[in-house]
Amino acid sequence: MDDVRLVTWRLVLRRFTPADLDALAELHGDPEVMRHLDDGRPVPRGTVADRTLPALLRAYEELPAGLGCWAAVERGAFVGWFSLRPATSVGLAGGPDGGLEIGYRLLPSAWGRGLATEGARALVRSAFAEPAAERVVATTMAVNTASRRVLERAGLRYERTFHVDWPDPIEGAEHGDVVYGLTRGEWAPVHLGAGSGSGRLTGPGSRRRRGAPRR
Repeated sequence: MDDVRLVTWRLVLRRFTPADLDALAELHGDPEVMRHLDDGRPVPRGTVADRTLPALLRAYEELPAGLGCWAAVERGAFVGWFSLRPATSVGLAGGPDGGLEIGYRLLPSAWGRGLATEGARALVRSAFAEPAAERVVATTMAVNTASRRVLERAGLRYERTFHVDWPDPIEGAEHGDVVYGLTRGEWAPVHLGAGSGSGRLTGPGSRRRRGAPRR
C-alpha cells in the first residue's frame, strides 16, 4: 500500500489523512501527552484542524521521499505517531549535529508496552537503510526519563545537555534538554545485512522546539 511507511511486529505506520483529525486532536489534546512538549499545555482542536494536520499532510509533498510523520496503528486502532525529518529542533537546527531527527507521541493507553521503542528502532533502521542518512538524532527534556530510556533502547547515545531561555518555561526546563545521536558508522557494523525484528520495510513524538518524544 502506497500510504504505508513501515510495518513492525505490532504497528503499522501509515500516512495521515484528513479523516484522522479526531484521533490527532485527541492525542495533542491530552495533558499527559503534552506535559513535556511545547508550552506543556494541550493543543486546542481548532489548532490541530487548522494548522497541525494540514502541516503534516503538506510535508509528504515537501520533504524528500521517506520522510515525514506517520500515524501509528495497532490492530486497526490509532495509538499515536512517529516522525523522521531533517533535524530542525532547537539544539539541532543549524548546528553541527545535522542528520535526521526522530520523534513520536503516543496515547497514554499505549504507554508501558514497548511500542515507542519498537517504532523508534524501526525508524532508525529505516533512516540508515532507505534515505541512507549518515546520522540520526533526537532531543528531549533532561527530566523526561521515559523518553530517554526509549532513545537508548533504540540505539541512540547521550551526547550532551543544552539550556535555552524559553519564553514559556515548563516544569523541569531548568534542567535543560538533552541530545541523543547515532551515526551510520556506529550502526552499520551491528545491523547492516542482519535480520531484525524491529521493523519490516515496506516502501515509502515532537517538539519543534523540544523535538523529542513523550513515551
